[in-house]
Amino acid sequence: MSDCNRNCESCSKSQNCGVNDMHEKLNQFSHIRKVVAVSSGKGGVGKSSVTAMLAVMMARRGHKVGILDADITGPSIPKAFGITRKARNSEMGILPEETHMGIKVMSINLLLEKEDQPVVWRGPILSGAVKQFWTDVAWGDLDILFIDMPPGTGDVPLTIFQRIPLDGVVIVSTPQSLVQMIVSKAQKMASMLNIPILGMVENMSYVSCPDCGRKISLFGDSSALDKAAGEMGIKVLARLPMDAEISRLCDSGEIEKVVCDEINSAVDSVEQLLK
Repeated sequence: MSDCNRNCESCSKSQNCGVNDMHEKLNQFSHIRKVVAVSSGKGGVGKSSVTAMLAVMMARRGHKVGILDADITGPSIPKAFGITRKARNSEMGILPEETHMGIKVMSINLLLEKEDQPVVWRGPILSGAVKQFWTDVAWGDLDILFIDMPPGTGDVPLTIFQRIPLDGVVIVSTPQSLVQMIVSKAQKMASMLNIPILGMVENMSYVSCPDCGRKISLFGDSSALDKAAGEMGIKVLARLPMDAEISRLCDSGEIEKVVCDEINSAVDSVEQLLK
């Protein structure tokens, strides 16, 4: 299925391939080669910033990239990219907004009148909104679509894992002793639903001393994450520093200016899906 473009209506196969038995139909004006979810067992680990950086780095490598912001109650992707325009309707469907680099973005904040307006919806409505971002948004041609998942293993993550054809999951965590249990929950959920896990990204792994360059592990060393990864047979794709500049770029809507060589190994793993 490496040549699948997620649009079953355009497929030349005469028989059902079995991949889309439970999957929602992709918008007919969209052709997406690969879909990768960026997940976390808990909030506050920098999942959205990792999603944004993965998208930026893939775009710099010449790929056509999109981000589906599935964190409906806590959307942050538009702010990280400085997007203030609202999404528009067309005959093809809802048109995602584009960043300066041409990354296509769809988020609930692009549909709300005010960005600080709370989304007070129950689980089924949240899940329905995410499905519409797949079925009703005209993504056009994309090499890869990143899905910024909500934290945890509730209704919306379950809907995404079951109803959107994922090619892999990247799990984001931090180097704390609690991580083993949290990562295990996310890993087991993906495994139960036969979703391949590409690996883990350890965020906020350390701070580099501005004077001597020594790495300082604010949250302890990486032994807990390494142990969890080893027991589950998952690779640690990258260890990212706690960097005030990355936070500043997200807050100012300039994440496309990010410099973070440490994430390149994770980008390499994601890019392998396209080969």
